Amino acid sequence: MADTKYTKDHEWVRVDGDTATVGITDYAQEQLGDVVYVELPDIGKSVGVGDEAAVVESVKAASEVYAPISGEVVEVNEALADAPNGVNEDAAGAGWFVKLKLSDASELEKLMSEDEYKTYLAELD
Repeated sequence: MADTKYTKDHEWVRVDGDTATVGITDYAQEQLGDVVYVELPDIGKSVGVGDEAAVVESVKAASEVYAPISGEVVEVNEALADAPNGVNEDAAGAGWFVKLKLSDASELEKLMSEDEYKTYLAELD
């Protein structure tokens, strides 16, 4: 399994070769509540670290999903258009949002490991 990295905004990224899959963490989807709509970017869109990569709306709020790394959108999770609740069902897996072609793999070094993210979450409570 690919190594997963995390942001303080509760996005996760998993890299396989030069492609990174991006989603939100279980913590983020729990905070949002029931997801009712997902807006995905166009294929070919370039994003930088911290740029909006997608939008997720729930019964509680709308929130941006920020790009944890720079890259070009090479795939979007079309299944979420018809079934946005897939984010609630499997945020860390099938509920991913976009796949990016990495532009700078060194950006991954600035993200948290799973253990660091768990420590970060514990500090939020």
